[in-house]
Amino acid sequence: MSSSGNRFSLTTFGALYISDVQKEDALSTYRCITKHKYSGETRQSNGARLSVMDPNESSPTILDSFQAGEVHAGQSIELPCIAGGYPSPTVRWLKDGRPLPSDARWTRRLTGLTISDLKQEDSGSYACEVTNSFGSKEVSGQLHVIDPLRVTLSPKNLKTGISSTLFFTCTVEGSPEYTINWYSNTEPIIPDQHISIQGQHNDTLQITAAQKFHSGAYQCFASRKGHTAQDFSIILLEDGTPRIVSSFSERVVNPGEPFSLMCGAKGAPPPSITWTLDDEPVVRDSTYKTSQYTLSDGLTVSHVNVSSPLIRDGGVYRCVARNSAGSAEYQARINVRGPPRIRPMRDITAVAGRNTYITCRVIGYPYYSIKWLKDGMQLPDNHRQVVFENGTLRLTDVQKGADEGTYLCSVLIQPQVSINQTVHVTVKVPPLIQPFDIPSTSVGKLMYIACVVSSGDMPIRITWHKDDQLIVPGSASGVAIETKEFMSSLQISKVTLKHNGNYTCIASNAAATVSWERQLIVTVPPRFVVQPNNQDCIYGKAGVLNCSVEGYPPPKVMWKHAKGVGNPQQYHPVPLTGRIQIMSNGSLLIRHVLEDDRGYYLCQASNGVGSDISKSMILTVKIPAMITSHPNTTMARKGQTKELNCTARGEQPIIIRWERGDTVIDAERNPRYSITINKKGDEVISTLKLNPAERGDSVFFSCHAINSYGEGRGLIQLTVQEPPDPPELEVREVKDRSMNLRWIQRFDGNSIITSYDIEYKNKSDSWDHMYTTRNISPTNNQANIVELHPACVYSIRMYSYNKIGRSLPSKELTISTEEAPPDGPPMDVILQPMTSQSIRVTWRAPKKELQNGVIRGYQIGYRENGPGSNGQYSIVEMKATGDSEVYTLDNLKKYAQYGVVVQAFNRAGTGPSSTEINATTLEDVPSEPPQNVRAISVTSDEAVITWSEPPRLTLHGVLKGYRVVFWSLFPDGEWGEMQNITTTREQVELRGLEKFTNYSVQVLAYTQAGDGVRSNVLYIQTREDLPGPPAGIKAVPSSSSSVVVSWLPPHKPNGVIRKYTIYCSSPGSGQPAPSEYEANPEMLFYRITHLTRGKQYHIWSAAVTTAGRGNISSKVTVEPAGKVPAKILSFGGTVTTPWMKEVRLPCSSVGEPAPTIKWTKDSEDSAIPVTADSQRQILSNGTLVLRSVKAEDSGYYTCTATNTLGFDTIIVNLVVQVPPDQPRLTVSTTSTSSITLAWIPGDNGGSSIRGFVLQYSVDNTEEWRDVFISSSERSFRLDNLRCGTWYKVKLAAKNSVGSGRISEIIEAKTHGREPVFNKDQPLLTHINSTHAGLNLQGWTSGGCPITDMMLDFRPKGTWAWQSLKANSTTQLFLSELREATWYELKMKACNSAGCGNQSSQFATTDYDGSTIPPIKSARGEGDDVKKLFSIGSPVILVTLGVALLFIIRKKRKEKRLKRLRDAKSLAEMLISKNNRSIDTPVKGPPQGPRLHIDIPRVQLLIEDKEGIKQIGIQSVNPQNFCTGVSLHHQALIQNSGPLIDMSDIRPGTNPVSRKSIKSAHSSRNRYSSQWTLSRPSQSQSTASARTLTSDWRTMGSHGITATESDSYSASLSQDTDKGRNSMVSTESASSTYEELARAYEHAKLEEHLQHAKFTITECFISDSSSDQMTTGTNDPADSMTSLSTPSEPGICRFTASPPKPQDYDRGKNVAVPIPHRANKSEFCNLPLYMKTDPFFRKQGELHDPCPAVPPREASIRSLTQRAYHTQGRHKTLDPAKQQVLTLGHSGLSSLGASSGTATLPQRTLTMPSSNTAATASTSSTSSNPTNSNKVGGSRDSLLESSSSALGRLQKQSVGAYSKSYTLV
Repeated sequence: MSSSGNRFSLTTFGALYISDVQKEDALSTYRCITKHKYSGETRQSNGARLSVMDPNESSPTILDSFQAGEVHAGQSIELPCIAGGYPSPTVRWLKDGRPLPSDARWTRRLTGLTISDLKQEDSGSYACEVTNSFGSKEVSGQLHVIDPLRVTLSPKNLKTGISSTLFFTCTVEGSPEYTINWYSNTEPIIPDQHISIQGQHNDTLQITAAQKFHSGAYQCFASRKGHTAQDFSIILLEDGTPRIVSSFSERVVNPGEPFSLMCGAKGAPPPSITWTLDDEPVVRDSTYKTSQYTLSDGLTVSHVNVSSPLIRDGGVYRCVARNSAGSAEYQARINVRGPPRIRPMRDITAVAGRNTYITCRVIGYPYYSIKWLKDGMQLPDNHRQVVFENGTLRLTDVQKGADEGTYLCSVLIQPQVSINQTVHVTVKVPPLIQPFDIPSTSVGKLMYIACVVSSGDMPIRITWHKDDQLIVPGSASGVAIETKEFMSSLQISKVTLKHNGNYTCIASNAAATVSWERQLIVTVPPRFVVQPNNQDCIYGKAGVLNCSVEGYPPPKVMWKHAKGVGNPQQYHPVPLTGRIQIMSNGSLLIRHVLEDDRGYYLCQASNGVGSDISKSMILTVKIPAMITSHPNTTMARKGQTKELNCTARGEQPIIIRWERGDTVIDAERNPRYSITINKKGDEVISTLKLNPAERGDSVFFSCHAINSYGEGRGLIQLTVQEPPDPPELEVREVKDRSMNLRWIQRFDGNSIITSYDIEYKNKSDSWDHMYTTRNISPTNNQANIVELHPACVYSIRMYSYNKIGRSLPSKELTISTEEAPPDGPPMDVILQPMTSQSIRVTWRAPKKELQNGVIRGYQIGYRENGPGSNGQYSIVEMKATGDSEVYTLDNLKKYAQYGVVVQAFNRAGTGPSSTEINATTLEDVPSEPPQNVRAISVTSDEAVITWSEPPRLTLHGVLKGYRVVFWSLFPDGEWGEMQNITTTREQVELRGLEKFTNYSVQVLAYTQAGDGVRSNVLYIQTREDLPGPPAGIKAVPSSSSSVVVSWLPPHKPNGVIRKYTIYCSSPGSGQPAPSEYEANPEMLFYRITHLTRGKQYHIWSAAVTTAGRGNISSKVTVEPAGKVPAKILSFGGTVTTPWMKEVRLPCSSVGEPAPTIKWTKDSEDSAIPVTADSQRQILSNGTLVLRSVKAEDSGYYTCTATNTLGFDTIIVNLVVQVPPDQPRLTVSTTSTSSITLAWIPGDNGGSSIRGFVLQYSVDNTEEWRDVFISSSERSFRLDNLRCGTWYKVKLAAKNSVGSGRISEIIEAKTHGREPVFNKDQPLLTHINSTHAGLNLQGWTSGGCPITDMMLDFRPKGTWAWQSLKANSTTQLFLSELREATWYELKMKACNSAGCGNQSSQFATTDYDGSTIPPIKSARGEGDDVKKLFSIGSPVILVTLGVALLFIIRKKRKEKRLKRLRDAKSLAEMLISKNNRSIDTPVKGPPQGPRLHIDIPRVQLLIEDKEGIKQIGIQSVNPQNFCTGVSLHHQALIQNSGPLIDMSDIRPGTNPVSRKSIKSAHSSRNRYSSQWTLSRPSQSQSTASARTLTSDWRTMGSHGITATESDSYSASLSQDTDKGRNSMVSTESASSTYEELARAYEHAKLEEHLQHAKFTITECFISDSSSDQMTTGTNDPADSMTSLSTPSEPGICRFTASPPKPQDYDRGKNVAVPIPHRANKSEFCNLPLYMKTDPFFRKQGELHDPCPAVPPREASIRSLTQRAYHTQGRHKTLDPAKQQVLTLGHSGLSSLGASSGTATLPQRTLTMPSSNTAATASTSSTSSNPTNSNKVGGSRDSLLESSSSALGRLQKQSVGAYSKSYTLV
């Protein structure tokens, strides 16, 4: 049918759909014409007409729809949805309730929805909605897409043995419903006794006891509704009878000797193996252990193990392998030594004609022979009998008469001694059936079949089977059976066809069962059931010639044909083709009768039984009317005349009728038509003329020929051609320089469109200035117009062409183009190298006319232009800031050439790149050291160093030369001065080296940028040479005839000293050569004897190495004498040692009488004797041994040797090396991936710095990484860091002693920040009803590459978010969105610096592309809940944040408290080493002093909670007592007392005086201060005192106040410089733990930790470096109490509970501090660490200066008797407001008690709250102690009380006394 304006649509299922019905559609008749796919036959339906009425406005109606469909995947389907209504309805398709997604496979048509290439996911519910302005209708249905059937048969190929059991599994995928059929060798499988089909879907095939005929191909067919799939498998069955492939041999074993038997067999299926012993089964028990396993090659192995065999375990062992195919066996005898005997043997039944074995079951060994006898005769006696060596008798072809009887087994065990055992053999004869045959017979005859058994033992049972089924005689089967003793007969009285089959006679007795099978065949001759008759058939129709026959075997039917209508001349077989076939009943089917089929037909049948039968018939063919010639299609021009011709033939008469469509043409009524008819022979020709042709004539015309036998029709399609209608033009897409147009060609004028023309112009111009795109291909329905100018308005129209002509112009459209990327590159690009890894790029924006919009930013591309580079650009992006731009490229390769291009971009995209400009990064230092560094020692003072150039890629610049760095390593571990030599060669000679000295050598390369990496340290030693002279020599007389010579080793030994030569000569003795003496190199003194008294001698010495004798020392003169004054042989000088080591200071002396040795240590202006204690020991030879030396042990030590004749002295300067001071670390520069650090080293601690350890970690972690840095470096760059990340860094120096204190932790951040979304960029690029496009280019990286992009979106008003992770960095689409729905969108972009967030809202469009309005908030029932949620959420979040912060702080607090506990343990360990027994008793109740010791970052405060309530000689009212006593440091307020800055003090250095008091307020200064501790004696005498030192940080408070609630605080001594040598050096502490240990040791003053419970009560951690102390001397609050209160952050409070009250009677006194300079004659009971000091030990041995005094009175006396002095003058702190109390003070001499006015320096005691003051001078004497109790060492309490105070203490509560420790 002509497609008139595409109004007619033909569906895939044959329906015709007419849209936009016109009135002329009612004039046509509509028929459906079908054409056979193979035969070409066409048929048409009856005609139908339309009734066209005027349209009435109505709602849509569904004219055709679908309900359900089932289609295979990969096919196509059309879902019909045809609707009517006015106005014409619109159609909308839904799948599962959602609009259809865009897919090219889905095509919407007027007739429905076509889906091609179906997939399984296309299954679902489809709905078609039709809507117009008056209503809507909906139709829905289910579509099921089913995967094609796929069949898998397993196993695929199988090779096994006969009698195996086989399983085949048929797995079907795809369709859920299917049927399975099995085939074997292309034949359907019928289950039988071997084959069974199992499973729910018959998917399992089992073959039991498979036979040879079961081999072949097996197929599994799965089918469902005409679709079939199959798979096959091949089976190969072999003879799987088992065979023994490995076995055991006969052997002899002893009783108890274990043996193992192995038997291996193969077969298919794998056999199982059983064991017998002398025909008895071997049972697994404690004696027999059996096992069996199958190997991968199918070998089955079985073992029998006999662990402890007995005699009964001997015999014939047999292994039998069995499977479904058969069995095999093997046997051998195992003899167990022992007395032989025969087991009892069972009687045997043998089958005649077969073989039988009889075993003589002998056990024991040895025996001589085994014999068999029957009827007294020894066997064998014939050929059928065989006796084997193992005693087994074989009978072959057993015969009943000859072999039946009793057999005797005789075993000869000794000569003439035998043992016998008998066995009886019974022979059974099996039945034998005489062969018989069954002759063929015919229906109705009698049949007799006899089965006779000719031999066999009675009784014999005979049965009959037909086709393997037992025959039951009776009328139902028509069979009678008669059975006698040895025969049976089967009788059939009337044979029928059902008696066909196989008949089996089965005979059985006790011996065996036999059978004989034969087939019975019943025959029937053929006969006609339906005879053929004469028939008429119509040409072209189907015809059946009936002929049906029967008979057995089934007759074969043959058809023959003879042409013509007269007498048949000759019959020929009918050729059987697709058109002619013989049906199953014998009839002949002619599917399409032709004229040649007329004539005679003969039906002939035969089956070989009787004669053939046949019958003939005549077939007559009638010809219906038919159109033999007509044009199928023809063309006409609109307005011209057209003729149509049609020719018909057939049985006359024939009538011809013309129709236009389905309308009969009446030429008389319509003058445009005329019809003429002509006859030509048997044909009729009809002509239809149209004048003129119109557009409506483009329809089907038909001519109909009609006669009595049928109707023929000829269709002629007339096409009236004209110029096409103009196309309907629309704009699909508009871009910056192009537009995409699409058009629809409604009517092509019934001629193929040949081309299209598009015309466009600027809207303001006329069409005379148009642009044209011509000759567009007719196959296109869209076109792109290019080369437009951005942001311009255009008018567009279009023409279409066919062969007839051109159409009218289309409707004119107006459009505007969009912006475009810039057309020009940035200008004036300049590169400037900044560093070795950065280049600064500057440029200007592109020309204005080429920008094509607002420039939003720039992309800078850079690449390395060097060998090995990949040539790819790396891109960075930045926002535009103006006309001129600048950007710095970081992290480039060093000294590498880079090419740089710059591109501008606007909202539309990126413009062209600038011309590539090259620049080279600046030079940098080489990153690798020189290679192959070697060192060769040439002489004792010269060495040669060689190397090779570093790798070229690591030079990072132009190699300028090399630098050799070397330094000496002295035997004491110290380093010499570092030297370097610069050269351009790869070799250098080092001259002038120290002889026989170890040197460390490093080589580095340097460029213009500086020195590169040093090579690994290379060690070399110069050669030996002559030594230098001894450094010193002494000679002293030791007797009247001998002198002792001592010397020092040479300063430059220049080798290994082998010996010393001592020379002695006497002036005027006449001897030309001096005497020579040799001494070992270990000995540094020598005694020369046999000298003359009173005679002078010159003595000198020289050292000797392998190189020879060195220079001689200076000469000394000595004269032997009888009485010798004391002389010291040892030498003074400087001794350097690391701390915590043992040092020996020798002091060997001679003299007569023997001198006494005394060691003293210089302390400021006095010398303190050195006494022996746990740390100091003076050996008998005068050597002073110092153990675990510390910084305070540094100083000058004097050894004095004295006798009655004189004395001698040497001075040794001991220098204790400590770890280095902390460096001052700073950050110099940072980049996106690196941090450059610089530092200034602190003091080296007396030993050269070996290197630095740099530690760094990410700010929020504690995972520190270590970097080791050379000692010569003062800066370092950390590379490969994370971009935009905070780092913590700390540094420590290391010398020969160890690592020093760590610097302050500094924090630095690499460049970069988290990503930010550019507000100028659109977030969404495209939105429709189901998709939304996101612009990911709007994110700026912040300098760090974006690593993750996450999106969350949800429909507004819902809870669940949908998450999506994006990998693209340009654009991303959200799919499957809801139609016409508002969405919430959250985007998060992350890099190493953090994450940036961007949120938005958007709405999808309606299905027709229209937008939806914003959601109006309507107050509903859930508003209150939402408000509550909106209010509660921040509260919950804040609460969670606070909780999280609390947890983090708690974790940090726990970590720091753990460190404090570790420090406590370390401190106790250190203290326990120094504790020893106390010789001086302790008296008095506990009075707690308060001591504050401050070290960097650690402060430890100890105070006594119990206050002093009585002061003075008499009782004082506590209310009248002053509330505080300030003990002020005079050096801080007098010009004569300079402050000494001890921040960087080291032993052996001079402190620097502070010139300004104002600088004392620095928060980081530390000062050495002395503290005096004492207690009053019971007799009011002056108590001895001890000065201890601590490292004090002066913050501004110049005094310490003791309030009523606290005991007195120890005061600062005046001269801080004198405390330098004995100070506790916090700078020398190797770690914070060591520092804490020092402070903790001081804190043990008056604290008995042995009985106290140490707990943490509260803690506030802070990183503050110190507490701020307020300045002032008059305010009572200016006290130590205010300084150390734990109210500030950064304080930890520890509480030590007191011991039980009964522990107080263990001592009497406790030390109480008095603020004055200690006199050496004073001594008191001090803490353990102070009592170990030799000074106190020595004084304490002479006298006890601590008489018993009541504790309270002692405290008052100590206060009232204190005198404060200054050096040379007295000064009152505030005379206007305070009165000065000056107290005299006296001490004890070293030998006894004395009294007098104190001459010690004065100090001032200021009492701010007292109204009156008295000044008195009091002298007191000391008395011997009245009660002295010796107290233990560290395990005894230091806090003891007198018995007089015990009662008062017991009345106090447990918590009345406690001590708190505050650690900052």
